[in-house]
Amino acid sequence: MASGQYDTDEHQANRIVSVTVADGENQPSPPDMAVAAARVALARSGPAREDVTTVIHSRTWFQGAEMWAPASYIAHNTVGADVPAFELLQSCNAGLASLEQAARLLGPDEAALLTTADRFAAPAFDRWRCERGLVYGDGGTALVLSARAGFARLLSTATAVDNSLEAVARGAALDAVPDTSTPLDLSARADAFLHTPALARQAGLRIAEIADRSVHQALDDAGADMADITRVVLNATGRSRMRWQLELQLGVSEKISNWEFCGEVGHLGAGDHFAGLNDLMERRAVHPGDLVLMVGGGTGYSCTSAVVEITDTPEWATGEPTEPTS
Repeated sequence: MASGQYDTDEHQANRIVSVTVADGENQPSPPDMAVAAARVALARSGPAREDVTTVIHSRTWFQGAEMWAPASYIAHNTVGADVPAFELLQSCNAGLASLEQAARLLGPDEAALLTTADRFAAPAFDRWRCERGLVYGDGGTALVLSARAGFARLLSTATAVDNSLEAVARGAALDAVPDTSTPLDLSARADAFLHTPALARQAGLRIAEIADRSVHQALDDAGADMADITRVVLNATGRSRMRWQLELQLGVSEKISNWEFCGEVGHLGAGDHFAGLNDLMERRAVHPGDLVLMVGGGTGYSCTSAVVEITDTPEWATGEPTEPTS
């Protein structure tokens, strides 16, 4: 804020205190961030690391080179050259979407390695002003989904979409070639499409309906309702947007959310949910028997929700046991 990079009014509305930034000449590429996270996840997964038959990588921005396969790079540097590797791209919903797709793929003795990574670097990307209501942070995440055992059980996933809303992130028209003359401005694109208050209100209501359908389907499939949920992990937005989602949409208090983590790390593209669940586990903020609801959302528009039951406290969860605080 002191340098003028971040708007004071935005900070007052969103209360973000810090974000993770990979700056300088020798910072890792996004795929290398994913590799680092994947190695930790694989080491924690015990025997399941030998069962990996699929790698799915998700991202929202540049991965170090154009027209190549970062998923193959990540697989080669973690589980080997002969494991099929794919990218799944659905903007900021892609992490949870990959979880849903991987669950459908796994055989009885198989596991999937799911990764995300992004570095939102200048001058092509302005993390502070690209999108109102949040600030983009850099980082890689990874999760191992096993058909056998783990510290948590995936009870359900559900995805709802409205493809007619893709233009909110596209803007008024498509370009024939990439425009690299100015940083990406997602807020300006949204304004170009939602050029009247009525259109903006209509799109907002439709997005809320999609999220509501996804959440309730996931809860129903898990045999649960919101009263059974111990913690909620959402996209890492600013406080004003997150409170709207929590209180008005889900009907739960901020204290059971991942807001504190979001306000310190920033929006990690597709990685918010893996990072948020990891933070809960490392801090021992959830315990065996607890249910965690993860709710995604990405331009397109798509929303994937997942219900996870914590079944164990792994040895790598070294924090002091904690309970939700305001």
